[in-house]
Amino acid sequence: MKLKGVELKGEYIIRYQDDSFSVFDKNNNKIYYENSDGFWVKREFNKNNNEIYYEASNGVIEDNRPIKVKKYTVAELEKILGETIEIVSEKE
Repeated sequence: MKLKGVELKGEYIIRYQDDSFSVFDKNNNKIYYENSDGFWVKREFNKNNNEIYYEASNGVIEDNRPIKVKKYTVAELEKILGETIEIVSEKE
């Protein structure tokens, strides 16, 4: 399920206040907040409950998520590129 662009998988707690609401994950981390003036915050946490992503409606973004590296075989790269390749050392 998506709530305001935030993918929700599993169980979450939604708390409503007079002019805002917050979404908490199973570890009680506040992953989303929005109030009536349109300001919102999205956050992501790693398995150790450390904040790894922060985004706010005012344009502030702090992204400390790990970089995902895709691994390919030579055959897979050749198929993607549509041509034969040769892997060479950077020192050549």
